[in-house]
Amino acid sequence: VQLVESGGGLVQAGGSLRLSCAASGRTFRSYGMGWFRQAPGKEREFVAAITTNGDYTGYVDSVKGRFTISRDNAKNTVYLQMNSLNPEDTAVYYCAASTYAYTIDRNSYILWGPGTQVTVSS
Repeated sequence: VQLVESGGGLVQAGGSLRLSCAASGRTFRSYGMGWFRQAPGKEREFVAAITTNGDYTGYVDSVKGRFTISRDNAKNTVYLQMNSLNPEDTAVYYCAASTYAYTIDRNSYILWGPGTQVTVSS
């Protein structure tokens, strides 16, 4: 499986973006999926995760109520809808795949996309 993110860009504070992560291969539905982000000078942090069949999701506290992760196994795609963005959300966003059905542990993710830049201006 290979992962490629899209949908990043520049947005004003309070705006929205929808990130997509397209996966190649026929085994996408067997992977737990997650989104992570890395701001300049900071470690890569967990943002959101979703189970293999999409029936459970989890978020870091700072994005709860603003971000929504979802997946479409028929399209081999996972999404991250981001609303009410603020400058602290500025980072490179990565999607990742895990052989666990669900995990928020960065070290449990074995496949990573190249990332997409999200910049939120004040």
